[in-house]
Amino acid sequence: MKNKIVIIGMPGSGKTTLGKMLAEELNIKFFDMDEYIVEKTGKTTIQLFENGEEFFRDIESETCKELAGYSNVLISTGGGVIKRKANIDTLNKEGLIIFIDRPVDNILGDVDVSFRPLLKDGKEKLLKLYDERYALYNEYAEEIVKNDSDIRVVIDKIKEVIDNNENVSINN
Repeated sequence: MKNKIVIIGMPGSGKTTLGKMLAEELNIKFFDMDEYIVEKTGKTTIQLFENGEEFFRDIESETCKELAGYSNVLISTGGGVIKRKANIDTLNKEGLIIFIDRPVDNILGDVDVSFRPLLKDGKEKLLKLYDERYALYNEYAEEIVKNDSDIRVVIDKIKEVIDNNENVSINN
């Protein structure tokens, strides 16, 4: 039985915004994986990436293991968590993985790339990441929710997906 919700998706897809609101409505604890890593290490993601992407991914993998130990939580992952299948396997054991699929044009329209280490080279990098990752998000997701309308509509779609999934039991 799945006892947590795990949100995956591109940087700027709405994982954190939707996750916070949804966790509040479900009355469960919310974890933003990137924020958790910053709190744990005392360094920003940009500072951690200065040691190389693999260094950051190692910390991210450890964080997946830590957060997977919680029940009745909603976890918003970093956009690159899907780069290591082991992360998805860990989170999927007791977590329902939902891909927030936001059109890349919408992301490009409002993402501030200056705060995102992998996007600091500009919006072209986002397009490249989208091309590299989109298939993985689809492959690893148990459910896919389009984020192409009002935030309230998207949250209601996610809640419907959770409610209709007989393998999920969230005790709020």
